[in-house]
Amino acid sequence: MNRQKEQSRRTIEDTLNRLYLKKSSAPKAGYWVLLLIYLVTSAATSATASSGADVKFAGFIVPAYIFAGVLSSLANICIILMAVFYEKLGLITSLVLIGLQLPMIISGIVMRNNITSLPGVFGDVLAIIAVLFIYFNKKKMSDYEKVLRSQAVTDILTGLPNWFACTELIDELVRREERFAVVTIDINGFKSINDAMGFEAGNRVLIEISSKWKTIADSGETGTMDFIARLNGDQFSLVVRKFDSEDEVIHTIRRYESAMNEQINNIGYDFYISASFGYAICPDDAKDMDSVISYSDMAMHEIKREGSDEHILRFTQEMLKNDHTLEFEGKIRSAIDNDGVFFMLQPQFDMSHKLRGFEALARMRDEDGSIISPGLFIPVAEKVGLVDKIDFIVFKKSAAFVGNLIRQYDLDITLSINVSVRHLMKKGFLEEMRRHLEESGFPANQLEVEITESVMIESLEKATGYIDVLREMGVQIAIDDFGTGYSSLSYLNSIPANLLKIDKSFIDGINSSEKAKLYIAAIISLGHIMGYEVISEGVEENDQLETLREIGCDYIQGYIWGKPLPMEDVEKLVSEG
Repeated sequence: MNRQKEQSRRTIEDTLNRLYLKKSSAPKAGYWVLLLIYLVTSAATSATASSGADVKFAGFIVPAYIFAGVLSSLANICIILMAVFYEKLGLITSLVLIGLQLPMIISGIVMRNNITSLPGVFGDVLAIIAVLFIYFNKKKMSDYEKVLRSQAVTDILTGLPNWFACTELIDELVRREERFAVVTIDINGFKSINDAMGFEAGNRVLIEISSKWKTIADSGETGTMDFIARLNGDQFSLVVRKFDSEDEVIHTIRRYESAMNEQINNIGYDFYISASFGYAICPDDAKDMDSVISYSDMAMHEIKREGSDEHILRFTQEMLKNDHTLEFEGKIRSAIDNDGVFFMLQPQFDMSHKLRGFEALARMRDEDGSIISPGLFIPVAEKVGLVDKIDFIVFKKSAAFVGNLIRQYDLDITLSINVSVRHLMKKGFLEEMRRHLEESGFPANQLEVEITESVMIESLEKATGYIDVLREMGVQIAIDDFGTGYSSLSYLNSIPANLLKIDKSFIDGINSSEKAKLYIAAIISLGHIMGYEVISEGVEENDQLETLREIGCDYIQGYIWGKPLPMEDVEKLVSEG
């Protein structure tokens, strides 16, 4: 069992290591060139200083102390360049070389009484200061990245792996053609707990349940290899491996279910809760990551729909008949063709409550005039490839409306729109956007394109080229949902963006967890160091606002100062100043 647990741990660590864009550890040719130049110039400096003889160079007689000073400066420049450009190896080499030079520098200061030696001493001291500054600065950046790396794959509230870590593991297992089960878990009646006892009590319930489940997964008591993650809210995912039969999967699920049947008493009340466990097995039920996750989720919702006393259910093909994708696809196509797609604008403010701008949010009307929830039509639109059309309709309509407001009221505000990476790299998209900006007269420098971090990173090299074109047009770039994906410094340094947008899931826990607060503070500090402004979305409570103000956030978006507004309310807001 210990061998299996160790193998599981390595698999997970290997998977998580893939989340970060690491530069090659192998030193580049330039490192060796700089080191060679340093060695040659250091040797020449020592030889010139020892001989004291003037040097004939390019037809001129150069005093020995000047020639030695030039060579010494060149050596110091090599040390600094290695520290700057060659990551850990270059920095370590620079520190070692500086350390070796230190006795000679001290000796030179004590022994030399000729004023002409002072520039060389000054250059040596300057090199020491520069390398030490680089070392402490890189250490600070490294500390920030360690925090971000940890939080990128960890749920802040419960300490479990998060959705991103879970999907990466599943993707890895599919690639390895390993047989495994995905179990989607949803706590029954959790909303009632929040409504009756408050969100803080609900969070304590989630923490206790997560602790119980983590203990089971770590102990290996189920006989299978388990990986438990929190997806969002009261929904979790369990990945079960190393089983020979479906009975073993059910046995494992029942152990996690039984942990929920144990008394929960950390909120001042004693009560019992239950959950629904829907599962699918790969490759038996599905052969790719998206399908096995979707099918397990479908099985979980089937339990909810039937209201059965049995809380464990495996996916079957029959459930596909209850899938509403085809129905909603027809509604979406009809809305696109019949002007049923519209937008609402959610205001964004700086911390003094000055209006920064608006984010355009997609909305949709059914044929009978009723509003279809974004939570229903957007996932389906993404699934069937229609989200790009919706996004562009929202862009054109919102740009026309906000452009008129900008001209009418002489506003210095930003319009933020969502664009998928796939749409960004689609043939003709950039030209279509450029043409629309020109035709509508919307100022490009007041348009901001939001691109989701975890999606963008998958096509980083290609996406960067398209983003550069947008920047050349004058468009601003925001990295949406920052902190839920890779969060690598090398990745951040590669994206020509203006703004980091912190996801609502982190803001929700900012005052219930000191770790969450520190994480958000780290993102804000990192963003500022790298020249980004930072906005937090989903701010709903005054204490969240005060904490964000305290840790230096630049902007906020959320119900506390403004819910999504229809056009008439937006015009009223800007006209009243």
